[in-house]
Amino acid sequence: MSPGFHRLMGAQGLAGLADNALLLVVMAMLIEQSKATHWIPLLKLGFTLSYVLLGPWVGRLADAWHKPRVMQWANALKWMAVLSILLGLDVMLAYVGVGLGAALYSPAKYGWITEVEPPHRLVRANAWIEVSTVSAAVFGVALGGLLISDAWTASHLAQAVNGWAWWDSRYGVSVLLIVGMYATVAWIQRGIPHSGVPCQSRGWHLGRVWQDFWVDQKTLWTDPLGQTSLAVTTLFWGVGATMQLLVLLWCQQVLGLGLDQGAYLQACTAVGVVLGAWLAGRWVPLHQAPRVLVLGVVLGLMLPLMNGVQAWPLALVVMLLVGVISGLFVVPMNALLQHRGIRLLSAGRSIAVQNVNENASVVTMMGIYSALLYWQCPFETITWLLGGFIATCMSLVCGLHARRMRRAPAH
Repeated sequence: MSPGFHRLMGAQGLAGLADNALLLVVMAMLIEQSKATHWIPLLKLGFTLSYVLLGPWVGRLADAWHKPRVMQWANALKWMAVLSILLGLDVMLAYVGVGLGAALYSPAKYGWITEVEPPHRLVRANAWIEVSTVSAAVFGVALGGLLISDAWTASHLAQAVNGWAWWDSRYGVSVLLIVGMYATVAWIQRGIPHSGVPCQSRGWHLGRVWQDFWVDQKTLWTDPLGQTSLAVTTLFWGVGATMQLLVLLWCQQVLGLGLDQGAYLQACTAVGVVLGAWLAGRWVPLHQAPRVLVLGVVLGLMLPLMNGVQAWPLALVVMLLVGVISGLFVVPMNALLQHRGIRLLSAGRSIAVQNVNENASVVTMMGIYSALLYWQCPFETITWLLGGFIATCMSLVCGLHARRMRRAPAH
């Protein structure tokens, strides 16, 4: 891989570790504050909103400055947002700040990869990034489960630090550890080199920014391969965010497990995604990426199987299989979208379009999921609705892609 790629993987992995652990800790802090259940999806919604609202600007920023520098700024913003939790800022507002940093980081990271790696290595590069990211999710949710467990919060070390410090929450020392992790990410990122691609500044006039952004949207959505890959990744990330919280609900309502134990089941899913991403990097070349579309239909049909699982070992197997299919399915689609994006637009602009669509899907799905919980919709009904929605949408995407490629094949 290109120079600096492995350093980026290390920084991304540690940042993902901190992000996933932070989500569990913040959820525990909301429960500690006696917030209602439907507040938890709103937490994820607030995190993701920055991707949607700021998408046109963060893409331009990633193109206008050296992308490693933008990544440093983004990490600094996340560090300050997490630190503000210890300084007394509302947990929801602080987590929105972390989302703002993540929104700034994403187009710079993927844009840098697209600039330094040739097309024939894009699937492999995305597979490695996915392995790094999801490996971080495996250990991140496990770390988050540990940081909110009684074994940690009641330990002598945690009690000593909490007793000395100014914060009131029993999870304050856990937040402090995550602050230190973001500081370490900043140190790792210092060695990522500039890609050598000239910076592109296209102006910041409000009307021009939105006009150009909608032109970029139209460009990707009207390209046959761009439309297919963008539709798939948009659907996948909305559903994936919902699944992350649905698994925790499954653990609590069906399997009779606690929030910290549910985090370990999430980690099992993440292990499956790592395996699926590795298989995609070995088996699926870029020009054959659309062949994995049928796996999206399979994924939707599998979700209702959760209703018949009430034993912990079988739950692990089901979640591992869901993870493998997800990784094998989304990595080639993501690489295909990046390849089409840099050919039709630029690295930063194409990732901005991708982020806005994917995270608009997350915001929508989190709003719907929060409403279903507010209306006390049964878990079984939610899984049937979600599984049927995925299978139907992916069947439509498969049919539309086949028809469009027959009419206007992309080269």
